[in-house]
Amino acid sequence: MKYPIKLTRADGAVMATCPDLPELATVGDTPDEALREAIDAIETTLQMYMQDRCDIPAPSVPKRGQRLVALPPLAVAKLGLYQAMQAKRMRKADLARLLGVHMPQVDRLLDLRHRSKLEQVEAALNAVGYRIELAVRAA
Repeated sequence: MKYPIKLTRADGAVMATCPDLPELATVGDTPDEALREAIDAIETTLQMYMQDRCDIPAPSVPKRGQRLVALPPLAVAKLGLYQAMQAKRMRKADLARLLGVHMPQVDRLLDLRHRSKLEQVEAALNAVGYRIELAVRAA
């Protein structure tokens, strides 16, 4: 999952914004730092969307001059779990019952900051009828 980022120089810093996530704005001293900060800002913004039970916007095709930043695979899997739950109108309590776990465990599965084991997220996806597909490509 790669989101386009627009970099703008201002007052000796580099600002990063994302057309798909209008709330997102972060800065860095260099373009590379701004892009690294953008990944963290995207995760924070998408976590807020999840807390508010909003749809996750699909990344758009980058326009000229925009750069792509990729979310970490674990975050993509967690977002996929959230989207699968949304598609099935499933609440966190429903997933907890389905998995036979307590609510804090489900909260961690949906927390983009928590370093869950990929196997746990995969098991949750399988329980709701989805699976992870992984691809490795040249950088």
